[in-house]
Amino acid sequence: MEPEPGEEVFFHGHPSWRALIGFYVKGVLGAVIAGAIAGIITRLSSRTVSVGWVTTVVLVVLIVVLLAGTIRRIQTTYTITNRRLTIDTGLLSRELHETRLERVQNVNSRQSLFQRVLGVGSVDFDTAGSAEYDFTFHGVAHPHVIVRTVNRALHEAQHLHPGV
Repeated sequence: MEPEPGEEVFFHGHPSWRALIGFYVKGVLGAVIAGAIAGIITRLSSRTVSVGWVTTVVLVVLIVVLLAGTIRRIQTTYTITNRRLTIDTGLLSRELHETRLERVQNVNSRQSLFQRVLGVGSVDFDTAGSAEYDFTFHGVAHPHVIVRTVNRALHEAQHLHPGV
């Protein structure tokens, strides 16, 4: 998202890597299971467990999980400016959702107990008009800071454009 002339960016970021902890834990478990299967297969085929094959399989699965997690994280970009909120998703094909700041009526943050421990959560924006798109910043670090950032942007927008 390119800022328009005179547009001030208050926040520009991605979901936190901590929001993907569950994905990474499942990936590590998958790597262990894949390593165990590789050990069983090498044991059955050569009467000994090939540590090299087991290690290779575990490392390949871990690398795939890390790459997939990184791609999942960087494919979504959230931006808050003094004029609009945007959610930009995708790597090869892109999808941009945008709402003007003056359309924001309520800003709510949600955190489960696990998310509070990790310091991540979701920030939901209720906007005026039809709700064709769920305008939510998912998996952001310190969601209460995002709420304060939007409040600050709204406050500054009201000073720049009274009556909005």
